Amino acid sequence: MTQLGKASSKKSKPSYGYAITGIALVLFFFGIVGWFFLNLRKTGDYFKENIQVHAYLNRDASVKKIDSLVNHIKSMPYTNKVEYVTKEKAMQKWNAENDTTWKQFLKNNPLPESIDFYVKANHVDEDSLNVLSTDLQSSFPGVISEFQFPTETVAKVSTYVRIAGIIFLIVGLLLTILVVFSIDNTIRLAMYSNRFLIKTMQMVGATRSFIAKPINKRAIINGFIASIIAIVTIWGTVLLIESFLPDFKLLHDNSGLILLFLLIIILGITISLASTHRAVIKYLRMKLDDLY
Repeated sequence: MTQLGKASSKKSKPSYGYAITGIALVLFFFGIVGWFFLNLRKTGDYFKENIQVHAYLNRDASVKKIDSLVNHIKSMPYTNKVEYVTKEKAMQKWNAENDTTWKQFLKNNPLPESIDFYVKANHVDEDSLNVLSTDLQSSFPGVISEFQFPTETVAKVSTYVRIAGIIFLIVGLLLTILVVFSIDNTIRLAMYSNRFLIKTMQMVGATRSFIAKPINKRAIINGFIASIIAIVTIWGTVLLIESFLPDFKLLHDNSGLILLFLLIIILGITISLASTHRAVIKYLRMKLDDLY
């Protein structure tokens, strides 16, 4: 009996290493897909926040009212890079981007003054921008002559981001299910080598809780170790990709990565513990002859 326990104990040690490696590998792939999802979201936000909005001003609007409008737009929590473009600035921008032969035919500057600004990603959609236009024009009557933004571009970007988000959500759900099953199978294979040890402890009178408690603790430790290994390898992979492809640095999202790493730790520990406990109970319920 003692020899059987020792033999089982010896077999259990390498199985933990295989279990940790297997869990870490599965969590690594899960994390990489999660990182690509974060990049997709950041890419959508990047394109949205680079869509410029123009509030063209009436020619007879007073400087005081214009300043009030500029300060009002700057005070909004969802606006970025607010710029008051005078007629001179507007002409400089036009000359830098277009043909300047118009000066031969027009003596006066025909370009209107405007307030140009960008809006944070979660407010870049046609409905939100139309509400913003109505709000500004009602709050500052007679100051804004026209509120303009690229309607078609906003609609296309919003549609693409939404479709891509739905696709990645479905992929994420399927991947989560795959992760759960993969880790569960890895744990079951690891626990298979411990089945005689578990049964031996039960035969000498140990209770279920006494048997399961140390094994469950070990499962928590294994899950945590596997999660840390996965996180370190994911972080190293991210840095490697960013070093070869610098454009990815623009999409770097530390807060998103922290949430992803916390999710990996929770998944690793939870699935490892649940699968281990289920395997222990399974072997405790089996007859000795069925273990062979």
